Amino acid sequence: MDTAKEKKIRSVAIIGAGASGAVTAAAFKAENYFEHIRVFERRESPGGTWIYDASPPVSIPIHPGALAPEIDPPLSIPASLPTTTSPSRQERYSQTPIYDNLTTNVPSIAMSFSDLPFPYGPFCPHHIPQQYIASYFSHHRTDSFLVLNTTLENLTKLPPSHPGGCNRWKLTLRKHDPLQNLDSWWEEEYDAIVLANGHYSVPYIPFVPGLQSYARNFPHKIQHSKTFRSPVPYHNNRILIIGNSASGHDLSVSLIPVAALPLYVSRRSPSRWDGALPPKKVVWKPTVSSYDPNTGRISFSDGTKLEKEDVDVVIYCTGYQPSFPFWNSAVNGGELWDYTRGRRLLGSYQHTFLREFPSLGLVGVPRVLTFRGFEYQAIALARYLSGRAALPSGREQKEWEDKRVEKVRRERKKFHDIPWEDGQTFEWLGWLYLFAGLGTLKGEGMRPPVLGEDVRWAVENVRKYPVKLEKHGDEDKGLVEGEGWVLIEKQRKDLLAFI
Repeated sequence: MDTAKEKKIRSVAIIGAGASGAVTAAAFKAENYFEHIRVFERRESPGGTWIYDASPPVSIPIHPGALAPEIDPPLSIPASLPTTTSPSRQERYSQTPIYDNLTTNVPSIAMSFSDLPFPYGPFCPHHIPQQYIASYFSHHRTDSFLVLNTTLENLTKLPPSHPGGCNRWKLTLRKHDPLQNLDSWWEEEYDAIVLANGHYSVPYIPFVPGLQSYARNFPHKIQHSKTFRSPVPYHNNRILIIGNSASGHDLSVSLIPVAALPLYVSRRSPSRWDGALPPKKVVWKPTVSSYDPNTGRISFSDGTKLEKEDVDVVIYCTGYQPSFPFWNSAVNGGELWDYTRGRRLLGSYQHTFLREFPSLGLVGVPRVLTFRGFEYQAIALARYLSGRAALPSGREQKEWEDKRVEKVRRERKKFHDIPWEDGQTFEWLGWLYLFAGLGTLKGEGMRPPVLGEDVRWAVENVRKYPVKLEKHGDEDKGLVEGEGWVLIEKQRKDLLAFI
């Protein structure tokens, strides 16, 4: 077993002040063990991806098929520190993808942290989670840990501070001073790091022949949903949406009243809320096979085409990539994330711990119940790094990872996908629950929450988007519509697939 007591970890840096950073700060404070805790956030306030940026860039660079390390490379570090430099102009994708009418898509009782409910639900507008996260720091009096407007630019491991200990960490930090229009650079050292920096920053646009030249020849015609805020600028535009997941669905609904119809939606496969026929005023198209940068023609995999005059704007709703530009792979001995083969955290155990780096953890990689799932991870990490819980041997951790790789290969899923319906969510959260256990008799340490009947019922029955009954036959019963949500008594597909 991994005897974390020998690590003597007393200082912890948490990277990111979104939902995962907020609950991690609370969990580590509650241990009443760590002497120095800091939460570094590159934005001017806590809230993470839920912070609303009213004026996003008109467009962002288009890099079809490119991976996060190419799109979001590290900054050059000044030769000597501390120092000040002119502000960096490199695109860091720090603005969030929140659009005007976005609401949560997990029932509030299952999404909020167990010790502080959302003010209302079941699905609430985006400003509620942002305010909630900021309030959560205040609620636990961890707002004093915050170091805002500060970006981690380089993270390198250091030798242990004592025999038998694990490696420490050096952080190279950059803080922008808008008054002096300068960037201040300095270094700090910590015993342990928790990465809670999210994964909704760097947009992904898949490779399609001709797309790069098409975007160059027709400026602003190719967009990503990250820059979408309101349907108003798209009045009377002819629009093609790529992707029909949650953001594709939301954008379609908001654009239909203002766009020149029909609205085209390119989809690789049906979504769980698609019926047998497309909604009125929508035309379904298959995947795009090529773009002609000379004529403006867009060709689809079924041989159909849209000409230049048929489409004014193409909006990609194709998701995001995790990005760790601060990770110094040369010094740290390898990459943190596999972007090509498995698209996963390398050397991970239970999606939270890292076999090669016992003093480094992650919160927020699997998107399972979002906030509530982060809570289990944060408490487990706090219990482990305080020395009150021990991990199995490195060999056992590797066996877990190898089995996970084989399982997802057979099921053709992503490594960090954890479905609800087949019990995988309960298995994973149950492991974290048992690993963390209770706090001390004196009351030190947060207690991992139970997945009570009320939470389970909400996940299994309350849906943001209506599911088309003609698609699922008699598997769904008792459809009841509420304001912005529906109630379904029975549902057999993966209930977390929409996250």
